[in-house]
Amino acid sequence: MIADNLVVDARTGRRATWGELVRHADPRPEPTAHAVEHSVDALPAVAALKDGGELLVVAAGRLDESLAEELRTDGFDLVAGDDVQAATSPRAAEDGRVWLLTSGSTGRPKRVGHTLASLSTVTGELAPRTWLCPYSPGTYAWWQVVTLGLGVPGQELVLVDPADLDDWVTPALEHGVTAVSGTPTFWRRTLMRHGAELRKLALEQVTLGGEPVDQAVLSQLGEAFPDARVSWIYASSEVGASIVVHDGRAGFPTQWLDRDVPGRPRLSVVDGELVITSPHHGTDASGAEMTGAVRTGDAARIEDGRVLVTGRLDRDELNVGGSKVSAGAVRDLLQSHPAIAWAAVRGRKAPLVGTMVVADVVASQDSGVTADDLTRWAAERLPEYAVPRRIKMLAEIPAKETLKSDV
Repeated sequence: MIADNLVVDARTGRRATWGELVRHADPRPEPTAHAVEHSVDALPAVAALKDGGELLVVAAGRLDESLAEELRTDGFDLVAGDDVQAATSPRAAEDGRVWLLTSGSTGRPKRVGHTLASLSTVTGELAPRTWLCPYSPGTYAWWQVVTLGLGVPGQELVLVDPADLDDWVTPALEHGVTAVSGTPTFWRRTLMRHGAELRKLALEQVTLGGEPVDQAVLSQLGEAFPDARVSWIYASSEVGASIVVHDGRAGFPTQWLDRDVPGRPRLSVVDGELVITSPHHGTDASGAEMTGAVRTGDAARIEDGRVLVTGRLDRDELNVGGSKVSAGAVRDLLQSHPAIAWAAVRGRKAPLVGTMVVADVVASQDSGVTADDLTRWAAERLPEYAVPRRIKMLAEIPAKETLKSDV
């Protein structure tokens, strides 16, 4: 059932209900990949899923020639505006199947299959809210917000394209946004650029996900929006929305580990890696269910009764002269400095010790903090081998179309 909520295109100000989108939809019986320039352009195809069909949504900028050929070979018609390229290997649609493309951070994007039901993980009634959706079309996070508007009464959407995010606060104020979901990078950039204006928003819900969430950014958002619930979510195309935390603290309680609760994911930490068995799992490109325990590839450590998810396992553990250093822990420490808006930490090859710790940092405006200041500050709080030996000061927080700063 489609909820007749309002959808607003922040770029043009155009307003429509899902019912109107359904009336303008053009259902296609063939498996279809829609490449869209603007997030709102995908919504009629999403609405048309009520009549069946098989759908993949992708931002036009991600659809290179190789991916287009792969999709057409796998039976998808490619639709970009009025341009339609027929599949080179036509096949019947699998009604109700929704395909997502992974971020491709470890190689070529993979297709993960879902349904509207598996993407709609919110249960129960929600207070009426107007959500800002800033995500790239077709990503898991985009679908999470879109399915809220599609299926939950009272959840209206204001869609902003990632290319227009330098000033999303203005349309959010204009259209009465009361709930915003974004990555930590998205929030850090906004706090740095539009802190005073941002606080004019009467937000009731603030959500973070897609990257490691540290205490510094949670505390900053709690201070900016004292009347809002601040939540962080661990979710992926493969295991769905698996961890949701509302207590304003980084990490989740260790009591959640290895619990078997019907309808909820089972969370474990194995050899420093987060492992999830999820009822919200997807399928692979062949349609095989991704059941069982999934090794997420994300590093997790237990500290003060919390399980902290610190980033990709293959990047987190650094070996400095035989001593292990968590890049995520050093990053979180730097970001806890009152003058630091963002930090990234990695290893660099070095003689004698093999690897040394280096960092890129963005300081808050007019802070005056220097790399030497940060080195001395870190040296007072970290073992000698974990202190960054080189700190590069950047002017802007880097961000990709995914709203992540994957550097």
